[in-house]
Amino acid sequence: MNQDYPITIIGAGPIGLAAAAHLIERNQQVRVLEAGSTAGTAIRAWGHIRLFSTWRYNIDAAARRLLETPTANYAGNWQAPRETRRPSGADMVTEYLEPLAAHPALSPAISYGHRVTNVTRVQADGHGVDKTRSKARGDSLFLLRTETATGTKDLLARAVIDASGTWMTPNPVGRSGIEAIGEDEARRAGSITPALPDPLGADAEAFAGKTILVLGAGHSAANTLISLGRLRQRHTETRILWGLRGAANPVRLYGGGPADELPARGQLGTSLRRFVENGDITLMENVCVTAVETGDRLTVVLADNRNLVVDLLVPATGFRPDLAPLSELRLDLDQIVESPRELGPLIDPEFHSCGTVPAHGESVLSHPESGFYIVGMKSYGRAPTFLMATGYEQVRSIAAALAGDRAAAEQVELDLPETGVCSTDSASSCASPEPDAEVVSCCGTSEPVAIGFATGTLHGHTELLAAQKN
Repeated sequence: MNQDYPITIIGAGPIGLAAAAHLIERNQQVRVLEAGSTAGTAIRAWGHIRLFSTWRYNIDAAARRLLETPTANYAGNWQAPRETRRPSGADMVTEYLEPLAAHPALSPAISYGHRVTNVTRVQADGHGVDKTRSKARGDSLFLLRTETATGTKDLLARAVIDASGTWMTPNPVGRSGIEAIGEDEARRAGSITPALPDPLGADAEAFAGKTILVLGAGHSAANTLISLGRLRQRHTETRILWGLRGAANPVRLYGGGPADELPARGQLGTSLRRFVENGDITLMENVCVTAVETGDRLTVVLADNRNLVVDLLVPATGFRPDLAPLSELRLDLDQIVESPRELGPLIDPEFHSCGTVPAHGESVLSHPESGFYIVGMKSYGRAPTFLMATGYEQVRSIAAALAGDRAAAEQVELDLPETGVCSTDSASSCASPEPDAEVVSCCGTSEPVAIGFATGTLHGHTELLAAQKN
């Protein structure tokens, strides 16, 4: 009976749509619930970002096959972008995600404006199955409650893949993982900016000539700092403070340089070091924020009783998963990084960089809640080492398992590039600028080449996000 209900995917970003493409290829009934009004809503928020990797590395194998294969009601005339060109986030949406979401095999399955607020289980006859009930639990359906413009809806599914990401739940700027006193008010006032501002484009007027504190020790912080360094060259009255929560470690701050297999990523540290050594960026250690006070300017109160008075605070403090909607499910999570338990040791940022996470699939991502999976960036919990290539392989394996192909589900393979360093700070991500880029930022994702074989395996060569203003 459960086969009469769809496999529901939460999120219409690259990983969610890739999951849908793999499931459709295996003749599975699919439904995609997207909180935004279009595919790739989160990516649109950083549309000014340009990827390190060329288009060759940014399209999932099953998605490509879907777009390129003619059918009775589809001409298959999608024109793949030139492989040697680097797309921006906006390009990623308009040239890939939008055509994919509009494909006649996928378009009817996507419901926009559906924000999932709860996931639980229910019997086919309507009787509830809360977290405490075990009898026939594995045979029950999933119930997803969504908020829409027309009201609240309950939808049923036979399996759920949560690819909702972490974009909407940034880490706080306060110490010890909690918000600083006054942080909510400062965010509402705009004194604390979004995680990936555009100081050389849409946000240039707001940043030019201001005193700006960038908080974080990872690559996202470096990306924003390089952008601000460029802005300061045009507006010399701009003052840039780089706040580190601990002591400065040059290897950690400036990355692998020439040792990085991704030259564009290696250039990140070189560019950042130059701005610091030239005095364009002031490095500050032990910036442990306890409170922020909003007024004409923002006062940042530190644990050692220092006060910093700035105009804007840019939080490069990373992201975390929103697990509240999943509270009625039986999840087995790593207590440190909040990933699936078996995945935790494989991605722990104290021991792994972006390029050393091993391939993993359905068996590692499964929970005691049969038929439920967290994939993509959200599957990594608080770890900053997620790469999109990994997410593509995750959903390929899960789609195979849900279709009953255990052999393909278990055969996982992934090829990641070496790097001199990948930040292990919880406020970081794994990105760096391409040479001559003016601004760089990262959502913790990278872009792979997806090469599909008959066995369903994937070999991915990953490259990372960079921003470049034209």
